[in-house]
Amino acid sequence: MNRMYRTGETMIYFRTMLLLITFLLPTLSHADIVESFEQQLAQHKGKVVYLDFWASWCQPCKQSFPWLNAMQRKYDAQNFTVFSVNLDANPQFAAQFLAEVPADFPIFYDAKGKLSKKFKLRGMPSSFLIDPNGKIVKAHTGFNAQKKAQYENDIKELLTSFVKLSQNKNIQ
Repeated sequence: MNRMYRTGETMIYFRTMLLLITFLLPTLSHADIVESFEQQLAQHKGKVVYLDFWASWCQPCKQSFPWLNAMQRKYDAQNFTVFSVNLDANPQFAAQFLAEVPADFPIFYDAKGKLSKKFKLRGMPSSFLIDPNGKIVKAHTGFNAQKKAQYENDIKELLTSFVKLSQNKNIQ
């Protein structure tokens, strides 16, 4: 996985992304945004994906980022990744958020909220646990100390079930 999320490189990366977002996203149609997202998500096929939707104004989102970074580090070697979607209409708000709370995982920007409609989000943050075949197996809304224990347990259970499944396939 490309690790361009270090402090100095992060700012260059996010400034470049802000320029792209500012000029490219207004011209993308609903179908283009969804297609671009699906292409980026498809790059993680074969992994357990924690898909997280967030915005800069969401206080629980800010609390979740250190945990998301920890999950990325802890389970990265087990074919796990965090992939997030920012829903801020103004990309500068996302950049300010990320300057305070950096992300060790890829971020897709959806300033028009097309993906929030597609995934029928019910609150912020919202997340989905996706199995290696691309199927959504869990949906989460909100974030707090009690929920993070359950969310990590969901991650561990899904990782364990796919390790067992692949071991059974290797035996047969």
